[in-house]
Amino acid sequence: MKILVLNCGSSSVKYKLYDMTNEQVIAKGGVERVGQEGSFLKFKDRMGESVTINKYLPEHTAAVELILDTLQDPKYKYIESINEINAVGHRVVHGGETFSASTLITDEVIKKVQSLSDLAPLHNPANLKGMAAISKLLPDVPQVAVFDTAFHQSMEPYAYMYPLPYRMYSDYKVRRYGFHGTSHRYVSKRGAAFLGLDYDTARIITCHIGNGGSLAAIKGGKVVDTSMGLTPAEGLMMGTRTGDIDPGALVYVMQKEGLDTDGLNKLINKESGVLGVSEISSDMRDIESGMEAGNERAILTMNMYNHRIKKYLGAFLAELNGADAIIFTGGVGENQAVTREYVCDEMDYAGIKIDKELNRKVRAKEVLISAPDSKVKIAIIPTDEELLIAKDTLALVSEK
Repeated sequence: MKILVLNCGSSSVKYKLYDMTNEQVIAKGGVERVGQEGSFLKFKDRMGESVTINKYLPEHTAAVELILDTLQDPKYKYIESINEINAVGHRVVHGGETFSASTLITDEVIKKVQSLSDLAPLHNPANLKGMAAISKLLPDVPQVAVFDTAFHQSMEPYAYMYPLPYRMYSDYKVRRYGFHGTSHRYVSKRGAAFLGLDYDTARIITCHIGNGGSLAAIKGGKVVDTSMGLTPAEGLMMGTRTGDIDPGALVYVMQKEGLDTDGLNKLINKESGVLGVSEISSDMRDIESGMEAGNERAILTMNMYNHRIKKYLGAFLAELNGADAIIFTGGVGENQAVTREYVCDEMDYAGIKIDKELNRKVRAKEVLISAPDSKVKIAIIPTDEELLIAKDTLALVSEK
């Protein structure tokens, strides 16, 4: 069975086509600048050469149509015909309290996803455009929605509620939802298998760290707590997002800077975090280079970034009464040794000891990096959200 996985953003469409008989990627790529001048599709051909097709794509249906045309283009020989595509899986950012698992897409599901757009105004409408495009271009192909928030729906009310007047929850569903759920689910399950742990009983802390980042505390395959909240702005310090901050400080800054709500939203999500503190870059590779060169602002930024991850790790250790495994994933988690070392160093009291020498040598592959005498296993597990979406799609379509 061949399954196409789509991740539609407000102006982008990323895709992977899988042959699920062996879980191999047949093709992958992405469209950028949808609805803008200079839109293009970029992918690699079967020889590994980068290909860019420049074409104005006014909306998502045109972008998906170009992807499908390219997949069946004899020049690239990915598939003979789009009729070989048996199902399509969609990444959907927000499922609210409505969706605690992946689901086959129906008219009723689409209405429910639309009703949640207030919670993710930049993402859910774009995800819905991808569904509409497939409905038009491949009307007989089943589609599945896989929600970023679904894995976190196992949290108890005391973990997801905010200490606001209760009517904010009852009237507007203001609560903590968490994100990166597909990644946390994939790496926790894959990590347990790699480390020889029983997933149904293990205590695992997953650290999805990149330009956006979150931690999840998982016990017996269920999320106990996670660092992101109503929006992805809560929790860790991120590339351009503040993470946790005193709300009173935001009111103070609004008054001093004369900001309206749009200006405050921009400050919180686009101008802060690593970029805002360093005034160098939102990319942690640039911060690491600056730190090595002795740039004081880069050193401050790196220490703040790592410190907040360690704080959440400590909190989740308390919630889980210890851990059997700590798993790093995401662009930074998989590749930045300095962050992994900082987070795990001087944690002997919790049975956590990282092999510093090995940690500095490895990146972006499944590997155990804990010291031989560490009671807690520490590992790098590269995430593969698209494969998990494809697996969920296969499972649901097979049940039809």
